[in-house]
Amino acid sequence: MPSNPVAETVASLLPRAKAELTELVGFASVADFTQFPKSESEAAANWIADALRAEGFTDVALLDTPDGTQSVYGYLPGPEGAKTVLLYAHYDVQPPLDEAGWLTPPFELTERDGRWYGRGTADCKGGVIMHLLALRALKANGGVPVHVKVIVEGSEEQGTGGLERYAEQHPELLAADTIVIGDAGNFRVGLPTVTTTLRGMTLVRVQVDTLAGNLHSGQFGGAAPDALAALIRALDSLRAEDGSTTVDGLDAVGKWDGLEYTEEQFRADAKVLEGVGLIGDGSVADRIWARPAVTVLGIDCPPVVGATPSVQAGARALISLRVPPGVDAAEATKLLQAHIEAHTPWGARVTTEQIGQGQPFRADTSSPAYQAMADAMAVAYPGETMQYAGQGGSIPLCNTLAGLYPRAEILLIGLSEPEAQIHAVNESVSPEELERLSVAEALFLRNYAAG
Repeated sequence: MPSNPVAETVASLLPRAKAELTELVGFASVADFTQFPKSESEAAANWIADALRAEGFTDVALLDTPDGTQSVYGYLPGPEGAKTVLLYAHYDVQPPLDEAGWLTPPFELTERDGRWYGRGTADCKGGVIMHLLALRALKANGGVPVHVKVIVEGSEEQGTGGLERYAEQHPELLAADTIVIGDAGNFRVGLPTVTTTLRGMTLVRVQVDTLAGNLHSGQFGGAAPDALAALIRALDSLRAEDGSTTVDGLDAVGKWDGLEYTEEQFRADAKVLEGVGLIGDGSVADRIWARPAVTVLGIDCPPVVGATPSVQAGARALISLRVPPGVDAAEATKLLQAHIEAHTPWGARVTTEQIGQGQPFRADTSSPAYQAMADAMAVAYPGETMQYAGQGGSIPLCNTLAGLYPRAEILLIGLSEPEAQIHAVNESVSPEELERLSVAEALFLRNYAAG
């Protein structure tokens, strides 16, 4: 990166950033309080509130949202008459999954092979640190030229909509001219990227029951309807032979017309085992950015260890359905529930319950903020041009903000490039990406203020 006072400041602040991210990763802030103590999330929220106060933010508050979690808000006044920019991140994280699969403890930041490992390093506690770095760099080089609002969510990963509902109830709180969502990522390390589309999502819990109680598989198996087998049949109906998602009535032939994603690169990014094929048809970009995708997230059934020779009376599953822009998530939920009910065999009793939902999102890339970001990224990533990409994941808040503030420009950047392996074991962040994106965000705020 060429010599630049903002870049030099960010570089000098990286050791502090690492220490702060280490503290933040140390909180097991999973917003599922049946598995992890609520006190861990509360401690993370208080850490962020203290960090904002230390940077001169006023009106710092812990917002109690309707889903029982807390979001952290702060306001940093800029020059009179300046534009207002909202910076977003979230401090809640995914569970560590199989802790035995982590090479180092998930809630301890550990440096290895030039990357920082730990749950939330990229998604999205690193985003909190990115915002702090950008603001500190500006303060050290002439000041922050815009009014800044920061909102750090406490339940994004759960999809329970706490911050969305709070924002709807207090529409003036997050109003801004431009919103920077720090929860996306570059297409690959070193390639500056803004995410212009997000798939929406719905979470549906399915319960199948067939018997009053479990039965001996030798005495009754062969005639007694097996609830677990019925559930498996129903779940299998959600995919065609090639693995494409097939929900009755749901369009699944969308095309992506932006940045392409080769199968070779995708296999490497996804760490697909040798000899195992990809699923679906069309280009990889079509499949992950422009079409629906169903995933069975979990099944409640007896584990192999300790299983008894029984016909199962009941079984349960949690299903995620991602839907592309142009598809209404609420309508997709109804289609998914109807499909499951129609494809559950043998007259088994089936109930479906929606437990989370978020609408898809498409950004307006013609807005002035995108040019300001492109110019900033050209400096932070010399020799590279900012790219537009989709993302298969969901950030439900985006559509809420777009609806509340239709004139606001929304940009999505962040640290979750493919090597970060977010939501998986051994999540990590590239400190070089943290440095470059912090520089880009700082320069963007300066460019945007001058535009």
